[in-house]
Amino acid sequence: MPDAVRPPYSQLDQLPDRDPQETAEWRESLDAVTEAAGPHRAAYLLRRTLEHAARPDAPRGLSLPPLQETDYVNTIPTAAEPAYPGDEALEARITAWNRWNAAAMVTRGARFGLGGHIATFASAAWLYETGFQHFFRGKEGDQSGDQLYLQGHASPGVYARAFLDGRLGEAQLDRFRQEAAGNAGGLPSYPHPRRLPWLWEFPTVSMGLGPLSAIYQARFNRYLEHRGIKDTSASRVWAFLGDGEMDEPESTAALALAGREGLDNLTFVINCNLQRLDGPVRPNFKIVQELEAQFRAAGWNVVKALWGAAWDEVLARDTEGALLRRLREVPDAQFQTYATRDASYVREHFFGGEPALAALGRELTDAKLLELFQTSRAGHEPRKVYAAYRAAVEHRGAPTVILAQTVKGYTLGPGFESRNANHQMKKLTGKEFRAMRDLLELPIPDSALSGDLVPYWHPGQDSPEVRYLHERRAALGGPAPARKVVARPLPAPAQKPFEALYKGSGTQEIATTMAFVRLVKDLMRDKETGHRWVPIVPDEARTFGMESLFPSAGIYSPVGQTYDPVDRDQLLYYKEAKNGQILNEGITEAGSLADFTAAATSYATHAEPMIPFYIFYSMFGWQRTADQFWALADQLGRGFVIGATAGRTTMTGEGLQHADGHSHLIASTNPAALSYDPAFAYEVAVIVKEGLRRMYRPEAGEDPDVFYYLTVYNETKVQPPMPEGVEEGIIKGLYRYRPADEQAVAASAATATGAPTTEGGGPPRLQLLASGTAIHWALDAQRLLADDWGVAADVWSAPSWTELRRDALSCDAAQLKGEDRVPYVTRALAGAPGPVLAVSDWMRSVPDQIAPWVEQDWTSIGTDGFGLSDTREAVRRHFGVDPQSVTVAALAALAKRGEVKPETVREAAERYGL
Repeated sequence: MPDAVRPPYSQLDQLPDRDPQETAEWRESLDAVTEAAGPHRAAYLLRRTLEHAARPDAPRGLSLPPLQETDYVNTIPTAAEPAYPGDEALEARITAWNRWNAAAMVTRGARFGLGGHIATFASAAWLYETGFQHFFRGKEGDQSGDQLYLQGHASPGVYARAFLDGRLGEAQLDRFRQEAAGNAGGLPSYPHPRRLPWLWEFPTVSMGLGPLSAIYQARFNRYLEHRGIKDTSASRVWAFLGDGEMDEPESTAALALAGREGLDNLTFVINCNLQRLDGPVRPNFKIVQELEAQFRAAGWNVVKALWGAAWDEVLARDTEGALLRRLREVPDAQFQTYATRDASYVREHFFGGEPALAALGRELTDAKLLELFQTSRAGHEPRKVYAAYRAAVEHRGAPTVILAQTVKGYTLGPGFESRNANHQMKKLTGKEFRAMRDLLELPIPDSALSGDLVPYWHPGQDSPEVRYLHERRAALGGPAPARKVVARPLPAPAQKPFEALYKGSGTQEIATTMAFVRLVKDLMRDKETGHRWVPIVPDEARTFGMESLFPSAGIYSPVGQTYDPVDRDQLLYYKEAKNGQILNEGITEAGSLADFTAAATSYATHAEPMIPFYIFYSMFGWQRTADQFWALADQLGRGFVIGATAGRTTMTGEGLQHADGHSHLIASTNPAALSYDPAFAYEVAVIVKEGLRRMYRPEAGEDPDVFYYLTVYNETKVQPPMPEGVEEGIIKGLYRYRPADEQAVAASAATATGAPTTEGGGPPRLQLLASGTAIHWALDAQRLLADDWGVAADVWSAPSWTELRRDALSCDAAQLKGEDRVPYVTRALAGAPGPVLAVSDWMRSVPDQIAPWVEQDWTSIGTDGFGLSDTREAVRRHFGVDPQSVTVAALAALAKRGEVKPETVREAAERYGL
C-alpha cells in the first residue's frame, strides 16, 4: 500500500517528555542503523521491538496498538507449522475427485444452457477439504456442531463431496439447476435451505449477507450460552468469503461488533484469488493488505496464508529486504499477469528492478520462477491451510480472519487459471478434462472420455478414499454441511395475556404498538415459554414504549454492565446484563435482522426453538433490508417482525423518508411473510396467538416455516372489546366489524331534504373496507354518510390484504385443476349491497391486491406519493384519506352507479372544504 504523507507534527507533541535526551538517543540509534545496515534492517528491528511489546509476558503496563499492516508474507512461518494430522496422499485424492466431479457436473449441465461456476471451487478446494477433514464439527450428539457459511459459487464442490460420501447420486448431480417440472431431486444452484433443507443451512450467495449473518450467528451462540439455554461453547462459525465480496457494505458492517465482543468462536476464511467477477479485485492496489488493515483496526486476529513452501528458500535469501519491498509494491493486477506469463517475463518485470532483486532473480531457474508465481499459493497447500485453521481455533479473545491466497481456476488449465473471464466460463473441453485428469493423477482411462459427456467418477464406497472420508467425518460428529431439525413443539402460553387485549382498553387510549409490547411483556412471564422470547430492536426501544422491559428482562451484553447508568435511580433504568434477554443492537437494521435470523432458525441450528420479535421503525424495515428478508425466508426462519410507527400519515413531523406507505407492498412479494395490518389490540392478540400456534405447534400438513409481519401504529385510540366470532376473519384477512344502522340512517334521511333512495325505497348502501388505523377514518365516514347524506355503510376490518390475495390465487390455481373453490374474500362479501370502497394508510396498490376477486364495483383510496411533515389531520387531508375525504369518495362511488346525484358529490366536497 502507498505510504501516507505524514504531517509536520506528532500526536506525542502534546504529551510531556520527561527525558528528551533519551528520546533523542533512540532516534539517533535508529538513524544510525538505517545508515549502516539499511532501512530493511531498521524496520526489522522496529517490528521486533513492537512484537515484543505486544507479547503477554512483556513488562506489566507496556501496551501498544497493533500494526495495521504486516509484510506481504505468511503470518505463520513454515518452521512454526504444527504437524499435519492427516493422510495427505488420501486427502489429495479426495480433493482431486471433488475437483473432477464438480467440473463434470457443471459441464454436463451446460448442454442445457444452465451454466454454473467452476473457477471459485477450483481455487478454494483445499480451503474446504482441510476443514471437512479436520475442523468442521457435525451435528450428531449435541445437535449443534459448527455453522458453515459456504461460498455460493463454490456449491458444485460441496455437491461433489456429498456425491463422494454417498449422500448424493449421479442422477441428482445431473439435475443440478433443474428443480422444476417434477424434478424433486433437483439440486439448487446455490446454498438454498428452502430448496434442499437436509443439506444447506445458510443461504450465502446474495453477497455480503453471509459475513454479516455469520457474525450475528456467532454472537447469538454466545447469547444462548450466557442465558443458560444451550451450551454452544464447542460451536464455531466458519464463513467462507471471496475477496471481491468484501466490497459489499454488509460484509464489513459488523466487524467492529465481532472485535468488540471478542467473538473467538468465529473464523472468516477469505479466498484471496485476487479476482472478482469481471477482473482483479484491486487492480492498482493490494486487497490482502487492505483487508488486513481493516480487520486489525476492528480488533480481529489476522492470519495471512499467502505463499506456498516453494517461497521459503527464496525469502530466506532476501537479506537486503528487496524481495519484501517488491512484494509489497506490486499491485494485484500485475500478480495476475505474472501467473499467466512465461519465466522470462517474470524475470524481467518482477526481478529486473534494483540490483539486489535482480541478483536474487538470477539465482532462480525458469522452473522455479513458474512454480513461485503460477502454483505456489498457501491456499493450495494443506499444511499451510491446516496451520492457519489451527491458529484460528486456538486463538482466544478475538475473532480470526484468514486471508488465504489462491489462483482462481486452479487445476482447470491455462484457459481458466487467473483469467478475467473465468467466472463466465461454464464448461471444460474434452482436451481440458484430459489435461486435468493427468495433472490430478486420476485413474480415469481415455476410453471413458471418448463420449459426448464427460463421466462422473467414484472410486467406490469401499475405496481407501471413501473409507477415510467417512472415518474423519465420524470423528468430527457426522456429515457436513447438514441441516437437522429435531421436532420440538413449544407448549401454548397461558391465555391471560391474550384475554387482556380481547377485553379492550375501557376508556384508556392506547396505540396498537403499545398493545403489542404489553402482550409480549406478559408472554415473556410465561413459565414454559417466556424465556424463549428474544426481543430485538435497533435502538428505538423507547420510541416503541419498550423501556419497561429494560429492568425486568435486561439488555444483553457479554460483559454485563460495567458502569453506573445515569438513570439508575429511576424505575425504568437502563440495565445491561450478561444474561439479558433484549438484543438492543444500536442503529443497524441490517444487524438487527441478522440477529433475528439467527434466533428465528435456532430451532434447526441448535434444536432450541426461540421466539424472536424484531420491532423497527416501519419505513426502515422492508425498504432497507428486503434482501435479508428473502434470505430469512430461504433459511426457513420463524418469528414476528413488527413495523412500528407504521403508515404514511400516522408518523407525523418526520417527513418524506420516514412516512411508510409501501412496506406491505414489498412484503407481499415474499412468500414466507404473512403480512397483517391490524386495526385493534384484539386483532394483534389473535394474530400473535395464531402465529405461535402455526410456527411452534403446527398441525399435520401445515407449513411452519413462515414469519409474521405486523404493522402497528403510534396513534392512541380507545381499544374496543373483540366482537364474537371474528377470529377466523382476522386470520383470513377480512370480517364485518360494524354493520350500518339502517334504522338510524332512515331516521336521518327522513329529516333531510332530498335524501337519496334506491329503487327499492331504502337508502343507498356501501361497503367500507379498512385496515390499520384507517378503520377509524372509515368509522367516522360511516357516521357522516349516515347523518349528512342518508347513506348506509357497513364497515369491514381487513387485517390482511395480502393473505386475502394469496388465498384467492390458490383458489384460481385449484380451479385450473378442476376444483371448485371460491376465494374467501368473494365469499365474505357475497351479497353485500352497493359498491366497495377500500381505504388504508398505504398505497392504493396494497388494497388493490384483492380487487379482481371482489364482485361488487371496486374503488380504493390511499396514500400514494411522498410523505410530508404536518399534523395528522393536514396530511390525511392532503392525501385524501381523512373521514371527510372518505365520505366524498363513497358518494362518488355511489354516483357512478346512479344511486346519488353527481351534484351531491360536489356539495359534499364544498361542505367539507375539500
